[in-house]
Amino acid sequence: MTATERVASALVWVFAIFAIIFLMTPLVVTVAVSFGSSAVFTLPPPAWSMRWYNQLPNTRGLWPSLATSLQIAALSTAISLVLGTLCAIALVRGRFPGRDSIATFLVSPLMLPGLVVGIAMLQGFKAVGLREAWPSLLVAHVVITMPYVVRTVLAALSLFDFTLIDAARTLGCSYGKALRKVMVPALAPAFLTSAMFAFLASMDNYPISIFFTDAWTKTLPIQMLQFVEERPDPVIAAISTGLILLAVIALIIGDRLVGLRRLADF
Repeated sequence: MTATERVASALVWVFAIFAIIFLMTPLVVTVAVSFGSSAVFTLPPPAWSMRWYNQLPNTRGLWPSLATSLQIAALSTAISLVLGTLCAIALVRGRFPGRDSIATFLVSPLMLPGLVVGIAMLQGFKAVGLREAWPSLLVAHVVITMPYVVRTVLAALSLFDFTLIDAARTLGCSYGKALRKVMVPALAPAFLTSAMFAFLASMDNYPISIFFTDAWTKTLPIQMLQFVEERPDPVIAAISTGLILLAVIALIIGDRLVGLRRLADF
């Protein structure tokens, strides 16, 4: 290794370590504050305590908003998996003009600012008469989660050999059974990855959800914002720590399942 390569390697490591510290510091601070005994955000905390976690069961509005977020995230992820997979198959297998434009349009909610998308959907829902909070939230979250499925499954399908389906059909499988027996197992890692990102994106969404909540239907991020306005204490840090733990668990489970799938294929 030449001197230039050693210097370049050292710079890469320095920038990588700096990026990790920059990204992880807010998470570490949030977790540390959540275990403090102080009624205000203090770091380092004067003493370690489970005080704010003990208050979670009695926190007004927390559990209904958490249930709403989980329901919306689960349903929107399931719907996005079906619709996104069908769109990805059409884009890969179809031969029609404008395929690239349609693919870009399907992922456009990720490219536009959330507030812009939220305002546009709010006006669109009003125009078609959709005014109820829960259905509006569900449709809006399908729109913002489906791009994750489309992009991930589209990339997986580009490497999939569709002649395997034809081979399965020549062996007696119907078209639907060939899809279930051949394509679905091959795309399982893509389904799992896209579902994980879609679920977490739905759980964490704020700029779009704020346009479709009301006094009775609130998602967890909207409820957390209300907590910050009403009572800015470390209960927010405790809730945030729970969301961090949820993301870590989802990533670990996803990694394990993908690893088991690869072992099975091997």
